[in-house]
Amino acid sequence: MVAPNGATRTRADHPALPVTIPQIVTTARACFDAGADGIHAHVRDRAGRHVLDAGLYAELLAELACAVPGMAAQITTEAQGRYTPAQQRAVVAAVPGAVSVSVALREMMADNDAAAARGFYHDCAARGCAVQHILYDLTDMDRLAAARAAGIVPDGPVQVLLVLGRYTDGQRAAPAELAAPHARLMERIPGADWAVCAFGPDETACLAAAHGLGGKLRVGFENNLFNADGRRAADNADRVRDLCAVLSHAGADAENKAVRRTSRDRVE
Repeated sequence: MVAPNGATRTRADHPALPVTIPQIVTTARACFDAGADGIHAHVRDRAGRHVLDAGLYAELLAELACAVPGMAAQITTEAQGRYTPAQQRAVVAAVPGAVSVSVALREMMADNDAAAARGFYHDCAARGCAVQHILYDLTDMDRLAAARAAGIVPDGPVQVLLVLGRYTDGQRAAPAELAAPHARLMERIPGADWAVCAFGPDETACLAAAHGLGGKLRVGFENNLFNADGRRAADNADRVRDLCAVLSHAGADAENKAVRRTSRDRVE
């Protein structure tokens, strides 16, 4: 899944960062051709600010369905300190055709209204809108497990996004940071459909580590502007191609090692 813009970066950070709906659609098509099969989409107002706007989301989803019909599209409820849990719930309910949404569990539970949160999660399940639970740390992991046990989050398949690092200086992700949340996830929510995103220039290495453990991957300018070799990516499609190349190379290496092991065993 490509995350091409996020909530805070602008074209001042990178001239190829998509802000308008036409720019996002063009980026989605290029990323799909490069190997991404989904897009995590933020929309912006005319001033370029992150907004939770049902009309803009509906327009974007319609344009994506026409331009890239084979690409999954996920909207977000990211609060960015501007939106309440009630506003986050309302925008999802107001977007026709939304089939996937990312929700930070800590934001949705910020008002301590368990009944409203339960209504939201169960309504999404009833409408066939898959919720990807964004988890920033081990406490969030435990919170999700507790919410499922309490029936706030319904039984059944659960999607999770593990976040490594932050935008904050000094909070750049490293592959070693995946071990603890992955182990806790396997313990507390076995069978979860899990993915990883990673902030900072080691994004590719973090995603490669997640891929090796069987996780899904979210890549793009929301989290990082640089390819594995330290070169600044030309655009989001460049990031997708770079990640695919790294994973392909890793897969070829693993296959060659397996062949060598098999040959050695036969000789022995």
